[in-house]
Amino acid sequence: MNITFEELRAIKHSLPTGSVKRIAKELNIEEQTVRNYFGAQKYEDGKIVGTHVQPGPHGGYVQLEDTAILELAKRIINETSSV
Repeated sequence: MNITFEELRAIKHSLPTGSVKRIAKELNIEEQTVRNYFGAQKYEDGKIVGTHVQPGPHGGYVQLEDTAILELAKRIINETSSV
């Protein structure tokens, strides 16, 4: 899946407090891995997830090999917006 870096960051910033921890717990991964997925670059505390960034408008394009984190993030946003 391809998404702009700007769109990916907007999703991350739309998440309610505690979502990174929830995503990490539900997917059984490190919290830093979730942060890295959304653009952080602290790899010693989290794994590099299947992403590749291509230069371009809106921060470039991010190719996501695994969309599990993104799908869960969108589900959390939908849950909180329907409350």
